[in-house]
Amino acid sequence: MAYLDLYDSGFKERNKGHFASIVRVALANGDISEEELKFLNELADKLDITVEDYEKIMANPEKYPVNPPYLEINRIERLYDLARMVYVNHVLGPKQKDILRKFTAALGFTGDIDLIVNKSLSLLVLGVDIDTFITEIQQLKH
Repeated sequence: MAYLDLYDSGFKERNKGHFASIVRVALANGDISEEELKFLNELADKLDITVEDYEKIMANPEKYPVNPPYLEINRIERLYDLARMVYVNHVLGPKQKDILRKFTAALGFTGDIDLIVNKSLSLLVLGVDIDTFITEIQQLKH
């Protein structure tokens, strides 16, 4: 097996784990709405998730690990995706926030997780783009 094959395999596995995490958030209330499904389909395409992997992940998302990224900016980008999924229905129940707290910690964030989660959701309410989101979350850490 070539070195590049190892890299590609690891990259694809991380993407599957990230996608599965977002599917778990979407399933938190028991159903996936049409808006959530559209987001998941777009994200699967963006993450280069195959149709076969998509179906397996949708059937059993708990099977895939979270795999936190090493770089802070990548963790913040994943937090952005997860927070968007939590906020997609514009209904934030305690279960959605609890799940986002768990994934925020699993992504490797430290410190005041509640502050990070609340700031993330507040930024989405304001409709900020990913660049603003990254800047604002980075400011919490410094």
